[in-house]
Amino acid sequence: MQTTTTMPASLANLNLQKLGIELPIEGMTCASCVSRVEKALAKIPGVERASVNLATESASISASSQVDLATLRAAVEKAGYSVRNDEASLSIEGMTCASCVSRVEKALRKLPEVTAAEVNLATEKAEVRFVGRADEVLPRLVAAVEKAGYAAKLPQETDGASQTAKASWPDWWPVAVAAALSLPLVLPMLAMLFNVDWALPGWWQLALATPVQFWLGARFYRSAWKAVKARAGNMDLLVALGTSAGYGLSLYLLIVGIGHEGHGEAPHLYFEASAVVITLVLLGKWLEGRAKRQTTEAIRALNALRPDTARVRRGDTDVEVPAAQVKVGDVVVVRPGERVPVDGDILEGSTHVDESLITGESLPVAKVPGAKVVGGSVNAEGLFTASATAVGAESTLSRIARMVESAQAKKAPIQRLVDQVSEVFVPVVLVIAVITLIAWGLATGDWERAILNAVAVLVIACPCALGLATPTAIMAGTGVAARRGILIKDAEALEVAHNVKIVAFDKTGTLTEGKPRLVAFEAADGDHAGLLRLAASVQAASEHPLARAVLDAAKENLVSIAPAQDAQSVAGRGMAAKVKGQALSLGSSRWMQELGVDLSPLTSRAQEFEDEGRTVSWLAEGAQPARLVGLLAFGDAAKATAKEAVASLREQGVRVVMVTGDNKGAARVAAQELGIDEVRAEVLPADKARVVSELKASGLAVAMVGDGINDAPALAAADVGFSMSSGTEVAMHAAGVTLMRGDPRLVGDAIEISRKTYAKIRQGLFWAFVYNVVGIPLAAFGLLNPMLAGAAMAFSSVSVVANALTLRQWKGRSA
Repeated sequence: MQTTTTMPASLANLNLQKLGIELPIEGMTCASCVSRVEKALAKIPGVERASVNLATESASISASSQVDLATLRAAVEKAGYSVRNDEASLSIEGMTCASCVSRVEKALRKLPEVTAAEVNLATEKAEVRFVGRADEVLPRLVAAVEKAGYAAKLPQETDGASQTAKASWPDWWPVAVAAALSLPLVLPMLAMLFNVDWALPGWWQLALATPVQFWLGARFYRSAWKAVKARAGNMDLLVALGTSAGYGLSLYLLIVGIGHEGHGEAPHLYFEASAVVITLVLLGKWLEGRAKRQTTEAIRALNALRPDTARVRRGDTDVEVPAAQVKVGDVVVVRPGERVPVDGDILEGSTHVDESLITGESLPVAKVPGAKVVGGSVNAEGLFTASATAVGAESTLSRIARMVESAQAKKAPIQRLVDQVSEVFVPVVLVIAVITLIAWGLATGDWERAILNAVAVLVIACPCALGLATPTAIMAGTGVAARRGILIKDAEALEVAHNVKIVAFDKTGTLTEGKPRLVAFEAADGDHAGLLRLAASVQAASEHPLARAVLDAAKENLVSIAPAQDAQSVAGRGMAAKVKGQALSLGSSRWMQELGVDLSPLTSRAQEFEDEGRTVSWLAEGAQPARLVGLLAFGDAAKATAKEAVASLREQGVRVVMVTGDNKGAARVAAQELGIDEVRAEVLPADKARVVSELKASGLAVAMVGDGINDAPALAAADVGFSMSSGTEVAMHAAGVTLMRGDPRLVGDAIEISRKTYAKIRQGLFWAFVYNVVGIPLAAFGLLNPMLAGAAMAFSSVSVVANALTLRQWKGRSA
């Protein structure tokens, strides 16, 4: 998700009451940068002093109260720099519904330091972006949440407490106690079904219902009171009002009945209604909590992969140390059956490694010296040593966990509708309940029935189902996708991917193995060995796959390589260098034409290679016009699963396009082999983004799939980018979805899980709205008693979450 620089209203209205403020500045590199930022800040009317420190990358500003943070930030950005935003994750306690989410977000966004805040009901976390020092801002964030009527803690503060609580008492005991106390209240109603005339004495009913109402139901009163103090409403307020009304009515009738003993039948009491409603709501919240914990199973599974210890080689001995103490460069020893403790490169030994829980690859992967291993994977057989390349937060496993957590914490755009509804939901329900009470009372004169109908309206209203529909589906969808090797960066990428109708594939490394080999080389003057020697000398400094193919061929043919000077890569064209004073250019046909090279001596031969699906590069000598030295033909086999991937996408109604810098002949042959009808060949890296924009002009959502640095602009330009994890870091940062193994079938899987997740979101929101749109009128017209209303309310949340959890059964087409 791209971050915008639009300033929220809270920042624009910031009044600097203090003598100064400190801004973290990004992008400064030297003293002239410091001077430029200071001058930009000093020009602002009201700024008395601005001092910028390059070492701490911060600006200390003294200003009058008329200067706001938005103005300061705009001045810094205009000078060519930026004000750094920090992020914090808060655990929020006490939220019960979508109204609570809205209230916490508003409380956080009111703080002038906060630039963005998103609250997730399913994870019970708030993701906050802010400007300023964390040690100063974080306490204000916590205080703002507490002022809104909730509790906020940093995640690390909650771990110990939650574990202690779980160890002390099972979380289901309130439900069990409430059910045990409520059951005797319901038995007389069951006895009536069998024509048995039996009633529990009123005082017994009072004794059983009171602890349910005020002890086990105390959580509703506490939360409701906080909502009232914050001048807002939530689900707990509705439950507290509704059950209190039922309990109060019963207590009144009991007292009146005692005062009129001997004057007719004892009045019917409704203690069972209030007690059962609280029991059902507690049961619903417990089931909901269990279901929500299942949606975070992917995160727990990833965290469980981290070994606690590692065996590190110190001199001639192997020492077992905590995994957190392993440093980059340490040599770790991994025995058969053990989990790899860190990311690393194998030094000695060969084995097979099970990476299924990280990449989704079901079969163990062969590893030999030089191969990379990922922390958390399982060593299947042989002992090996590896040099640690990434540890702690920088390891692949940690980055995957962070990406999944980030995706689960973000809001999908569709959630905006729910946020708007939740803001007015509780007030509207309260108004409907009051109208129901007055209308029934005035129309029938039966105020007892009027109160019960109003109670039913309050109890059946369920804003929690609205708040859970979207986040639980996103958590379940991103979680199961991660287990299949598909990492979705954020909720927006997930939502956009479901609508993709065009997929543009890069060719090399994406649809092909990305390991080309030199299949032929022909010199214009017949000196083929000399051609290979010059080409290898030019490519010696390059990491391009074609360069490696040339160097491998030179090694196989025992051709010596001369040192090259002034070697440089020409984007989208090739390599240039000087070898023994000879200026050489090795690259594409387009570049040769730009250099004025006469290719006619080998044109027919090049055409033959291209017709066979080979990629042809040319070597030329001298400046414009350069002289042709010869050509080189490369072959790159298509991935075994590429054809199946294309067929799967077409089955899903997706149009497939190949976008490659390769020549037209090679691109056409590869496309025909894979079943791709549309090809854009000889596209420069800078033009791939333009091709994506042209495809988007059709009005359809476009996805781009690539793995290299040259694909990054196109990945960013697409509606959603898919990056192979076998590619570069730049490509993965630009993409919205990262595929943990180089299998193009995962593209179709990602689109499929996106569509299924989006369908669950729509289903959840539909049923959440239906429960309320249908249930509230039924209750208002007297067609639901409070107990049925409570059961329906509890069932609505549970059913919405349970429906989202069915995504966990998804296996994917590439399984």
